[in-house]
Amino acid sequence: MLYRSAADLLVLFHLGFIIFVIIGGFLVVKWRWLLLLHLPAVVWGALIEFQGWLCPLTPLEQRLRQAAGEQGYSGGFIEHYVLPVIYPEALTVDIQMVLGGIVILINLVAYAWVLAHTSE
Repeated sequence: MLYRSAADLLVLFHLGFIIFVIIGGFLVVKWRWLLLLHLPAVVWGALIEFQGWLCPLTPLEQRLRQAAGEQGYSGGFIEHYVLPVIYPEALTVDIQMVLGGIVILINLVAYAWVLAHTSE
């Protein structure tokens, strides 16, 4: 039970991190100090997608699930949890490039907004 709960909490943290990577730039308007956390998170999130790396949280979650007696899964977090909701097919390199580009584009818009609101 403890391992399963830890794996579930890790999934929630992972999802929260992904959401922060995508829209956290807009929070910088209100809390400027978040810039110090958000920019490295964006770089990490984009690199994961562009390089096809596996986030280290994914194998940790899989180990926790296996320790709980559950069957692990292959692939990454996005492939297992997000893509089945968004895309019916498996994650491809092309899709990863698009996802990485979306992360960059959303954050360029967010930081343009931040800069526009800095002069106010």
